[in-house]
Amino acid sequence: MASRPIARLAQPSAEEAAALAKEERLFASLRGLDSLLVAFSGGTDSCYLAWAAHRALGERSLAVTALSASFSHYDRERAEEFVRVTGVRHEFIETREFENPLYVANDANRCYHCKDELFDRMESLARTRNFAAIAYGIQADDTRDFRPGHRAAREHRVLAPLLEAALGKDEIRVLARRAGLPAWDRPASACLSSRIPYGTPVTPELLEKIDRAEAVLRELGFRQFRVRAHGELARIELAPDELARGFDPVIAQQMAVRLKALGFSFVTVDLEGYRQGSLHSLLKKK
Repeated sequence: MASRPIARLAQPSAEEAAALAKEERLFASLRGLDSLLVAFSGGTDSCYLAWAAHRALGERSLAVTALSASFSHYDRERAEEFVRVTGVRHEFIETREFENPLYVANDANRCYHCKDELFDRMESLARTRNFAAIAYGIQADDTRDFRPGHRAAREHRVLAPLLEAALGKDEIRVLARRAGLPAWDRPASACLSSRIPYGTPVTPELLEKIDRAEAVLRELGFRQFRVRAHGELARIELAPDELARGFDPVIAQQMAVRLKALGFSFVTVDLEGYRQGSLHSLLKKK
């Protein structure tokens, strides 16, 4: 009987080979840890890090997701789906950033206060459960943006394995896809509080309103977007390739009617489309 040909994986491109080399460095650093808690939001970066930690450490790693009003229902569902598919060990914990008036005030350091609370809770969990270290999913491209939460990570001595491996977003997507992770192409996400202009108090009621508004856009078939809440005005940012559809009269009417039903008096589509951290531009004017 003739033997069957051996199936071979496609030869990686030069870019993939470079990313795979960095992945080996990542695994080596993770294997050097006794045990690890991973801050897990369900986005591509934290999904990849949680998977890598689980692969390197097995039961000695645990992904931890913080529940609060700033974490959308959709993001929670995606996090639950990921751990169900991959088998990554995972737990939810509750954070209480809304008890901190400095967080509610929503100045430029809001993200710092949020991460400070998160890492406080994770440190308590680490002490109780005897985990040796805590890590989060900052990667090389994140250092180019305004991210005050990174200061909190440094103060709490939280590890940054993806950054230490010099992995950027595109490389992480390539590696996550090769690993068969369901979150490999997920659009960039952020907490709901990032939709509120600095100086406007952050409240659970307002975040719920934004969460429901973004659910409407998702139901209408949009993939990458933000609903920024400016008082009575909902400013919708759509990805460049989805912007034209947002101006379709039928779709625009549906967006206006449904978002007004949630309590917004005015609904508008931003002509510049979606851009990450668009509200940071307001800080430069102060």
